[in-house]
Amino acid sequence: MKSTQYSDKVMEHFQNPRNVGTLEGENVAVGRVGNPTCGDLMEMFVRIEDDRIENIKFRTFGCGSAIATSSMITEMVKGKTIEEAKRITRQDVADELDGLPAIKMHCSNLASRALHEAIREYEKGEGEEVESTTQIPCQKVPIEGLEEFIGKGLYREVENLEELKDKRILIVHRDDSSIEMAIKLTGYSDRVVLMTCADTFQTTEDLEKALEESSVKLLRESQLLGVTGEFEVEKAKIRDLDDDDEYELFTDAVVIGK
Repeated sequence: MKSTQYSDKVMEHFQNPRNVGTLEGENVAVGRVGNPTCGDLMEMFVRIEDDRIENIKFRTFGCGSAIATSSMITEMVKGKTIEEAKRITRQDVADELDGLPAIKMHCSNLASRALHEAIREYEKGEGEEVESTTQIPCQKVPIEGLEEFIGKGLYREVENLEELKDKRILIVHRDDSSIEMAIKLTGYSDRVVLMTCADTFQTTEDLEKALEESSVKLLRESQLLGVTGEFEVEKAKIRDLDDDDEYELFTDAVVIGK
């Protein structure tokens, strides 16, 4: 497949998406995810009965392939057990669509992650212990550009939040102070991204709720590899630990903590 070519299946699901909408009522859970790289947002609603996905709906603000992948995954999982649905990956969805352009995988295929997030929310509501699927702790890797860009858009800490007003901000999660900083910065910018190498943010219930209610975009299973720019930070180089792939995110400021 060419880098910009869509399959007939992608086009068909884009033009005639299945299961668009929302669900309410008992046994309904919602997974919300976004991709800061291109601004796609996705919500997946699942109704679970007797450990099976009885119904599923979605709505998304994104490109054509984001719509197509959402539509396809709803067709794939309806009637499946929770455990069967958990095993579905973004590559499975892409394969069902006869492939996606490589350059669209990051921006479009949020569907599997939204589904897994919805299941996670359901299991939390049932009082089940939700096991983190990321077994590998954050590995310490040297950050390219660390010495060169400190004070030029790369911060250990931010004392004057006004400095970051209206900027695109990436915060690397270290502890609860990173979450608190991200939430505070939403008062200065509507483009705040909080990134963790884990698949969830381990924090207090109060902070978790505040984070969910904030406009902070969350980037899970991702690791900062470096920063680049001509004079100041312009891009962050990120590894997607889920796909073991690398990409660049346009940003004006990166906060990495001490």
